Amino acid sequence: MNQRRNLTLYTKHDCHLCDEMKAQIDRLRGHMAIELQIVDITGDIELERRHGEEVPVLVIDGKKSATARIESAELIRILEQE
Repeated sequence: MNQRRNLTLYTKHDCHLCDEMKAQIDRLRGHMAIELQIVDITGDIELERRHGEEVPVLVIDGKKSATARIESAELIRILEQE
């Protein structure tokens, strides 16, 4: 797959699930064309309202694709979709 995927990961402080999802993405970055933006929702009232109960929230190319936990195989499958 050569298409660059734009990922946004919404996180908050002291979130072990957020750390796990970021680590999963980081492992794939060496093998796939991934642009990752991390957005900490802490203190942003609108983002906390929208994502607070679901973090981490992974948005791929503008589409919410995962919350909380995702298996690595499922993440790869989503990223390989054109």
